Amino acid sequence: MENIYTELLKRLKTGCPVCLDTELLSDGSTEKRLREASAAPELPEIYREYYYPEERLIILGGGHVSWPLALFGAESGFSVTVVDDRPAFANRQRFPQAREVICESFERCFDRLRITAYDYVVVVTRGHRYDMDCLRKILSGTEPAYMGMMGSRRRTAGVASLLKEEGFDPEKIGRIHMPIGLSIGALTPAEIAISIMAELVQVKRQSDGGVQKTGNIGTEVDVKGGKKKKSDTDFRVLERLASETRPHGVVTILSTKGSVPRRPGAKMIVYEDGQIYGSIGGGCAEAEVMRETLKYIGTGRCTVKTVDMTKDVSEEDVMVCGGIMEVLIEG
Repeated sequence: MENIYTELLKRLKTGCPVCLDTELLSDGSTEKRLREASAAPELPEIYREYYYPEERLIILGGGHVSWPLALFGAESGFSVTVVDDRPAFANRQRFPQAREVICESFERCFDRLRITAYDYVVVVTRGHRYDMDCLRKILSGTEPAYMGMMGSRRRTAGVASLLKEEGFDPEKIGRIHMPIGLSIGALTPAEIAISIMAELVQVKRQSDGGVQKTGNIGTEVDVKGGKKKKSDTDFRVLERLASETRPHGVVTILSTKGSVPRRPGAKMIVYEDGQIYGSIGGGCAEAEVMRETLKYIGTGRCTVKTVDMTKDVSEEDVMVCGGIMEVLIEG
């Protein structure tokens, strides 16, 4: 029988949102099922995770800012694609952390990229002409979750004016982040990459927060078409679960209240030797859950555990955050 996470990743690669339902059975085990997100009524006895296609960070231009941006993007959980028309700037040796490196002209690469509403597109080419080529293509197709262009205020204002003169939608042009990045006084390529990455994270996480109820493992976020629930997903953890053959346990955050480091849906894999992959937030809380998970590995059973991080600040082992998490532990 195919691993449920293998099938989950296959479905997400088709570009469609998917729900993963987990039902706790009377014998202490769990049963998992995949459903189309649009056709999945919410049921109180089911823990439901909401998955969307993997978020790509598409970097158009392979110059000095692109190298640290690709590194930071990959470490932040994006699937990174880098495009440049120069072989010396578009190769695996330069961008080992990228999922895909494309050496192609900026005009022709979009047929291969097939930008979706889940993509984050950063325009950092080497010149005005190439920036315009990229922006025309972006504005002519499916609008991504984020689009930004590097340049001075004067230059980006001129670009916006030209695009309006060419007949592109002013509202859509207004949603391009330009100048790109948060204003933190960045000067070096790495600092500029940090400012861009900070803006990407801000857009990605802007609607996270609040109380999440058990049974709906997701946070309401702005997805094209309105607000929808979305699980806190690390695709590297899903890929590990899809291929893992060693005995292990899985921890999933079901609900949160107050200040917590991760959101509902975040997962952590725990191995028999105490090693972990992924995170539910780190610190004492994670260590406590890891020790509990060791008891369930190989049993096929599960439990729901509440982790209270609201201890008095005078206690020696007080946790950094001050909220409450409910987690599902599966052996």
